[in-house]
Amino acid sequence: MNFLHFRFPDTDKVKCAFGTRLGGISQGAFHSNNISFEVGDVRENVFTNREAARKELGFNRFIELKQVHGNVIHFEMEGDYSAGSEVEGDGVLTSSPGAALMIKTADCQPVFLAHESGRYICGLHIGWRGNRADFPGSGVRIFCDYYNIMPKDVQAVRGPSLGPCCAKFHVFEEHWSQRHASYYNKKLMTMDLWSLTQDQLCQAGILCENIFSIDLCTRCSSDLFFSYRGVKKCGRQGSYVFLRT
Repeated sequence: MNFLHFRFPDTDKVKCAFGTRLGGISQGAFHSNNISFEVGDVRENVFTNREAARKELGFNRFIELKQVHGNVIHFEMEGDYSAGSEVEGDGVLTSSPGAALMIKTADCQPVFLAHESGRYICGLHIGWRGNRADFPGSGVRIFCDYYNIMPKDVQAVRGPSLGPCCAKFHVFEEHWSQRHASYYNKKLMTMDLWSLTQDQLCQAGILCENIFSIDLCTRCSSDLFFSYRGVKKCGRQGSYVFLRT
């Protein structure tokens, strides 16, 4: 099982595939399907893993960012980034069929947005800093403003990521404000980032029934996913959303 596939209801124009660590040729700490050039893996192996994803999923070109845990979104990027990217940001959107928006994760949340028409998509890389800055919400607003669409006509899906069981923050006040307190379990010292993202997407105007999720914890499933919280030296799985040609 190299990918976990998801299809938004009522449209087959948008394809989503959430990556696992399985099915590639990388070795050692990056075994086996690492798709990031930025973690110390052999470059030729990363490129081979990426090309295998392109072939299996059937898209034409990669759109990738150098993710920095911020809130910058890029629009309608041209070209193919299969050899990597120096464009910094954590969100990207497109209306170009066959262009796959790739989000790299090893505990962070890959979040995909799609308009009900099947014409516009957005990929967001949401780490805990992104949640703290309400990047899910601002991402929705930027996506809708750019294409002049309504949030109520947008659907969202969150992929596998660090679950409420494992998102530990030993000192709440060092990382979060009181507006996030209801998501914090004082006894376990963990944050429910899944519910926080869900609520931020809802508050941005997406109908709650149009928000979907794959509730698999990357830390708990280290045989299936890379997890930075589990082993700091590790690869990154790639998740993809694209408009079918």
